[in-house]
Amino acid sequence: MGRITITRFLSPEDIIPDLVSGTKEEALAELAARVALRQPEISLADLLKILLERERLGSTGIGDGVAIPHGKVKNAKELMLVFGRSLPGVDFNSLDGRPAQLFFLLVAPDQAVGEHLKMLARISRILKDPTTRRKLLDAPDAAAVYNVIKEQDSSY
Repeated sequence: MGRITITRFLSPEDIIPDLVSGTKEEALAELAARVALRQPEISLADLLKILLERERLGSTGIGDGVAIPHGKVKNAKELMLVFGRSLPGVDFNSLDGRPAQLFFLLVAPDQAVGEHLKMLARISRILKDPTTRRKLLDAPDAAAVYNVIKEQDSSY
């Protein structure tokens, strides 16, 4: 399988630089809609249900303005990532109580346990860096966001 990289599963079309959502549920729906658009075999309703169930176990808002909602879906062909950014922020019940501004939605096939965990770790490691978070917030558009992610992805 080789090294797992974010840009292997994230394309510039999977970046939403200006989420319009004001609530956690809306943000999840907005991100999930992009997955359903790109992988039509995945039902938006089913995906949303999976993501909301995961959130009930504990928020995927990891703090520092970052949330990594994730779930495993039967019909997923491979890992898929969607990145979203909300400059005003969304209350995501994050561990530190701060609104989330940077979102990585990770959807994985049921059987992709190892890949799923490696990708979560990789995303967390990259977004731990305050400079990277600042660059993602300051990027003017989806292409610039993608370039920041690509640059960080190749340096790990």
